[in-house]
Amino acid sequence: MDNTSGVGVLDKAAIVLGALEAGPSTLAQLVTATGLARPTAHRLAVALEHHRLVTRDLQGRFVLGPRLAELAAAAGEDRLLAAAGPVLGALRDHTNESAQLFRRQGDHRICVSAAERPVGLRDSIPIGATLSMLAGSAAQVLLAWEEPDRLHRGLHGAKFTATTLSGVRRRGWAQSVGEREAGVASVSAPVRGPSGRVVAAVSISGPIERLSRQPGRLHAATVIAGANKLSEVLARHHAQQQQQNHA
Repeated sequence: MDNTSGVGVLDKAAIVLGALEAGPSTLAQLVTATGLARPTAHRLAVALEHHRLVTRDLQGRFVLGPRLAELAAAAGEDRLLAAAGPVLGALRDHTNESAQLFRRQGDHRICVSAAERPVGLRDSIPIGATLSMLAGSAAQVLLAWEEPDRLHRGLHGAKFTATTLSGVRRRGWAQSVGEREAGVASVSAPVRGPSGRVVAAVSISGPIERLSRQPGRLHAATVIAGANKLSEVLARHHAQQQQQNHA
């Protein structure tokens, strides 16, 4: 099969990305692997770095960049959102609190799916709401498993600490009490993609009067079960795609 598309620069960029799939490369290794002229390989790698499709490791070698993981996660998002409705509905019915699914987008988190209580809408979070990554149990979950440098950057100005996040990693869930909004408590757990990376957070939130000052004690197990269901959906979808690709 002819692997050229007729758009030369795109074909060469695809060759660079394909070479980096094998692991980190110095410029010299990239030139050898791709067969491209050194200035061309360098120019393409730096241009791809600008778009976060390529990045550098601590030794300065070129590696595949975070944008690829974000695009892959977005491709699985339809499957995630389709499964989220029933899971969040069951979570709401079981806890009698509003349930949400959050994804990180830069310095914010977005509510991409929600199941509201029929009453008590004052503590509800609408779909599409943009919230801070500096407070709340979902923010803690979305930050806790990040690479160390990104995690420490995320702690600047946050209402929680590195110690809080190490507790989140140890327990596998987060709670907050009046952290994002006075009078509101929440519990969150991570949804993981097939690679094990945290791609979203499942949360329930409600007034402290109902959730208490230890909301995790009441609801952590239920929230974790809901998040795990969504992780399983993504894993199954990925396995099906792999089978189709190899069929």
